[in-house]
Amino acid sequence: MKGSSFLKDTYSSLDKGSKYVVVKIKKSSWKFWAVLAAVVVAMIVLIVVLTRPEPLQEEIPIVMTEAVTTQDVEIYGEYPGTIKAQQFVEVRARVEGYLEDMLFEEGTYVKKDQVLFIIDPRQYQAQADRARAMLERNKALAQKAERDLNRIRPLFEQNAASQLDLDNAIAAYESANADVLMSEADLRQDELALSYTTVRSPISGYISERYVDIGTLVGPGGQSLLANVVKSDTVDIEFKMTDLDYQISKDRNVNIGQKDSTRKWDPYVTITLADKSVYKYKGLVDFADPQVDSRSGTFSVRAEMPNPDHDLLPGQFTNVTLLLDIREDAVVVPTKAIIIEKSGSYIFVLRNDGIAEKRFIELGPETGNKTVVERGLLPGEQIVVEGYHKLSHGQKAVAVESLPDAAGENL
Repeated sequence: MKGSSFLKDTYSSLDKGSKYVVVKIKKSSWKFWAVLAAVVVAMIVLIVVLTRPEPLQEEIPIVMTEAVTTQDVEIYGEYPGTIKAQQFVEVRARVEGYLEDMLFEEGTYVKKDQVLFIIDPRQYQAQADRARAMLERNKALAQKAERDLNRIRPLFEQNAASQLDLDNAIAAYESANADVLMSEADLRQDELALSYTTVRSPISGYISERYVDIGTLVGPGGQSLLANVVKSDTVDIEFKMTDLDYQISKDRNVNIGQKDSTRKWDPYVTITLADKSVYKYKGLVDFADPQVDSRSGTFSVRAEMPNPDHDLLPGQFTNVTLLLDIREDAVVVPTKAIIIEKSGSYIFVLRNDGIAEKRFIELGPETGNKTVVERGLLPGEQIVVEGYHKLSHGQKAVAVESLPDAAGENL
């Protein structure tokens, strides 16, 4: 074999003293393997470099921010209410008699003292005439008694009449005057009863349908209610508030139902009609019950509401919105920016260095799409209003005025 011959020749050459040839062969073999190893290592390094994945770059979330502002916030409460007529008067027959006439059209507007009904007056006219005649008779007797007294007194002074005669004359005169006074009272009473036969409207307002027909016996022994008159140019809105509302209003130095000259605003109400529209006029609270109903834990409140077009009818139910307070220069944030968890409510604040800070806050009342923040935020701070679900405390973020569509789809 060639390999064996090579070794044999080599060993034979050693015997001849050719050491140089052996050393040259050994040196060439070491360099070859070193170069080969270096090439392999280089190839491995190149393969690793070419095939390794690119390092992942940290993705900085994009969020939309808004500056914390202050504004005057109106605090409202909503309650179920009832519309009441400011004046609701029952027209009743005050004397007994047969109804003779009706002098109005049902459902129309009547004025105060307008004649509505006529009750048969003949009986009461006769009683008044009798009382008048009795009065005239007693006046005549009183005049006679006075003349008798005037005759007796000079005679008594001349000892021509006894003391008894004078006393009798004085008594007759005083008795006759008393009868006159009694007759005058009887006449006034009978004339008053006679006037009741003409039934007049006690107030100006709209009258209901009649409750009796012509010819019906009305009065104490019969049907006394003839009709109703309602004054509805102004109506009362009645609703109930809880004792908690009362305590909250007291904490804000607001006395419901009382006027306060130091306050720039008054507790006014607006109401919602049956078609869900808001009534065009506002009313002012003019009364609040000074005590709480122990059965319901509420107290009654009343507001006066203009009703010139008679759009509101007594007896209607409505929703009442009451202005409870105005918080001046309150810190407000969009409600959508607030995260509420069991541990509390918080919001993300983006600092000037772009770091998002998880800030716990104390919430106040909510109005519209904004919420009052009692503690935890300062005016001017930048809060995250959209994209906060991608954040964690201490994470860097980029703020924009509006999120792009792609980012918005990830919200």
